Amino acid sequence: MIEEATIDRPLRILHVIIVLGETNGQYNEHCLPLMHKRDISICTYFTPKLAYPAEIRVFAGDDTLRGFFRAFGTALKAKEYDVIHAHAPQTGALVTLALAMGPSRWRLWRSLVYTVQDSFYDYKFRNKVLMVPALATFRRAVFCGHAAYDSYPALWKRLVGSRSRVVQNAADLDRIERAITGAARTQGDSSFTVVSVGRLEKVKDPQTLLAAFRRIGDERSRLALVGAGSLQTAVAGEIQASRLQDRVELTGLIPRDDVFVRCAQADLFVSSSRGEGLPVAVMEAMATGCPVVLSDIPPHRELAEGADFIPLVCPGDSDGFAREIDRFRTMSPEARTAIALKCQDLVRARFGLATMHAGYENVYRELV
Repeated sequence: MIEEATIDRPLRILHVIIVLGETNGQYNEHCLPLMHKRDISICTYFTPKLAYPAEIRVFAGDDTLRGFFRAFGTALKAKEYDVIHAHAPQTGALVTLALAMGPSRWRLWRSLVYTVQDSFYDYKFRNKVLMVPALATFRRAVFCGHAAYDSYPALWKRLVGSRSRVVQNAADLDRIERAITGAARTQGDSSFTVVSVGRLEKVKDPQTLLAAFRRIGDERSRLALVGAGSLQTAVAGEIQASRLQDRVELTGLIPRDDVFVRCAQADLFVSSSRGEGLPVAVMEAMATGCPVVLSDIPPHRELAEGADFIPLVCPGDSDGFAREIDRFRTMSPEARTAIALKCQDLVRARFGLATMHAGYENVYRELV
């Protein structure tokens, strides 16, 4: 039994994630900022890809099912947890299986939380299937935004029922501020720089953005695509065929703080994505003081609600994105700065980590 005194001490949370890496949102938003406020442990499927602080205990898998179950079992033996929190369809299914195989662990069902990180239409069929056990059995299913929750079919919502909660994603404003301090644009740099951050995958649609950028005739304009994925070779080929090698950069994966600096030094952030949960990358760009142009999808509308200074363009409309990019290019620096400040104010008011952490604290305390 979890003692009544639990409520008077830091919560003991075991986060179950696929991989501990530079771009892992669960580590960057749920663990790292709270390591002095909660008793945090992490169990991974893959071998960690980065060095982590001593304040966080990590039970690392070895890229195999056997290794994961061994790491998860070791984590459960190490201490009692108030909450076991899975963040992906795969880890939700693995936790379900691990508990179902051990009757002595069945008491842990009451401590399970699952976060739905994306909209329904973004998940592959396999991941939709893997999600079902967690949605059907975990004590709480938390959706990362209202648009994400609304995207699920009625049958799925009935499956979750009253166990569902919505806690919106958020950006680590303090970390962003530390990273971008002193990272102003180079004096005398007259180029117009566009940045986009995201996986190079079909759902993110980097090719629409590239097609839009091709229509910008200004030779001083630059585009940086930050991220990696299965479309990287195809996108590189399009850049080569369009003779844009001097104007378009594929950065691949870069350290998170460097991403913040890239956004802070850019003139415009563009997301042409066709699907999101509630996009943290957009929030982070806005927090650095970068204006944004977004595809007109429900998660972007949720983020931009009430903000007439954030243009929304129909997904796949390369002409529409080109017009908005060119409109920002021809703006005065003062006008862009005014919009950038509005973007910062919006994120600080609605999408700071303190708000998200308070939401999860409420969810966790419901179980305790």
